[in-house]
Amino acid sequence: MSNLGLDLAMKDLNIKVHKTKVGDRFVLEEMQKIQSIVGGEQSGHIILSEYSTTGDGLLTACFLLKIIQECGNSLKDLSFVMNKLPQILMNIKVRNKNFETIPEIKEEIRLSEEKLFGRGRILVRPSGTENIVRLMAEGPDEKEIRMIVNYLAKVISAHLC
Repeated sequence: MSNLGLDLAMKDLNIKVHKTKVGDRFVLEEMQKIQSIVGGEQSGHIILSEYSTTGDGLLTACFLLKIIQECGNSLKDLSFVMNKLPQILMNIKVRNKNFETIPEIKEEIRLSEEKLFGRGRILVRPSGTENIVRLMAEGPDEKEIRMIVNYLAKVISAHLC
């Protein structure tokens, strides 16, 4: 669920981004598989595999300070590497979280993705622990993204609540 701005920034720097299921254990499994030294989630969990197999905020802060010292740039200057796109996340409480079996929901998600014309993305996934469908959309226009999320939330609610 990382921000699409990260993908665009890494592409500009010729750095490959690998995607996994949500969860530190999936990030770590992929890191070990591809022998990556940095991985993380939007939640702020950063795994630095040379030092630890779990996210550690203090370790991440120390590593960031080391980078600032080595490159001589301020944290503000380093933050301009990435332009964060507007992103809206909504949790929809449902009775049944298996939205993938409802053709109307799948079709509305597809149509909403088409509206973004590759400028953004939509992610819909069931919670692993609760009767919740998580809906996330991002793109350059926050108003458009909000309209899409609100519309899809109504469609999902109409079929699963």
